Amino acid sequence: MLPAAFTTRTSLAAVLPSSLAALRGETNELGLPALEHAVVIVVDGLGAASLRARSGHARTLAPLLGKTTTIDAGFPTTTAAALTTLTTGRYPGEHGMVGYRVRDAAGRLTNQLSGWDDRMDPATWQRSRTVFERAVEQGVAARAIGLPKYAESGFTAAALRGAEFVGGRTMADRFAIAESVAAAAGPGLTYLYVAELDQLAHAKGWESPDWTAALETLDALVAGLARRLGPGRAALLTADHGVVDVPESGHVLFDTAPELLQDVAGVAGEPRFLHLYADPGADPEAIAERWRTVEGERSWIATRAEAVDAGWFGPVVDAAVAPRIGDVLVATRKRIAYYDGRDASRTGRNMVGQHGSLTAEETRVPLLRFGAAA
Repeated sequence: MLPAAFTTRTSLAAVLPSSLAALRGETNELGLPALEHAVVIVVDGLGAASLRARSGHARTLAPLLGKTTTIDAGFPTTTAAALTTLTTGRYPGEHGMVGYRVRDAAGRLTNQLSGWDDRMDPATWQRSRTVFERAVEQGVAARAIGLPKYAESGFTAAALRGAEFVGGRTMADRFAIAESVAAAAGPGLTYLYVAELDQLAHAKGWESPDWTAALETLDALVAGLARRLGPGRAALLTADHGVVDVPESGHVLFDTAPELLQDVAGVAGEPRFLHLYADPGADPEAIAERWRTVEGERSWIATRAEAVDAGWFGPVVDAAVAPRIGDVLVATRKRIAYYDGRDASRTGRNMVGQHGSLTAEETRVPLLRFGAAA
C-alpha cells in the first residue's frame, strides 16, 4: 500500500495565503489574527524530527514544537517543489514543480533550481500565481529576503515573482533586514529564507556539530526578532522539508541490477526519490514490477497513475503537468540513496544529509508562531 503524502489537514500551502488573509483582517486557515506585517521565516531543511532531536540547542524554537505546531511539507520533499507550494498555495500537480530534476517540454532532464534557460521560461513553467503577486494587487508590500546570488535566478523568477528581492549575505544580515522591513508602516508580507542549515546538512549531515551550531545561531536570531516585533507584527517559522543522513554504506547503485534499467530511457529526480522515464512503447507497470521485485523492501514504487491516485502530487494533477512526472517513481523508505555507478563524476555521492522522499523525517516540518501570531 502506498503512503499518503499528507497526514494532517495543514500543509505548507496554507502558510502564505493565511498570512495574506490576516493582513486584510480576514479569517484564514491558520486562525491568524488581523496583522499589520507578517514575516514568514523559511528554514531550508529544518525537519521537525531534527529540531526535536536537538531541542537542547534551540531553546526558543523547540519548546513550541508539538502536534499542533507540526505540519506537512507536501511531496516531493525537495526545495523546488516545496517552496513553490509555499509561495503559491498550490500543490505540485497544479504549479508544475514536481521534482528536483525532471523532464522538460524539450525532453531534457532539467534541474528545477539551476537549469533554467530560454527553453524553460519561469513565467510559464511554474503555472500558478504567487501569493506575492496577489498581495501587491491588494496593496500589500511583498518582499523576499535571501542570498544575493539567488536574486536573478530562474527559480526566483518562478517561485518568488511579485516580491521585491532583497539580498543578505549572512543569516544575521537577513534577519536584520527583516526586522527593519517589519517595523515600517503599512501592510507587508515578508519571506525570509535561511539556506545555511540545508547547506550544512548536505555537506556534513544534520547530526554534525556544524549543523547544531547553525541551529543555535538561528535560534538566537529568531529570539531577537521575536522580542522586537511591534504591535500587529508577527513571525511564522517553517521549513520546506526535513533531512535524513545517509551513510555511504546506504548508497545503492541501481546500475548493478541491469533489469532495473530495462526499458528506462532516463533517470531523474534525486537520490531519495527517482523519476524513471520509460522508453517509447514500454510498459510502466512492467518497469515498476521489476523495481518492486528488487527494491520493494526498502522503497515505495509506484507508476505515475498510482502516485496520482494516491495524491502524492496533491488532489489535482493538471494534464499539462502529468508528463513531467516520471512514468515510474521510486521513493525510499530506509536510510538509502540511489546512484548510477556508471557516473564517473560520482555526482552527489559526497552528500550526507538528503531528502526528497515520504518518510516522516522528510515530510514533517515545524510551524511556529511569534509576536502577534503567538
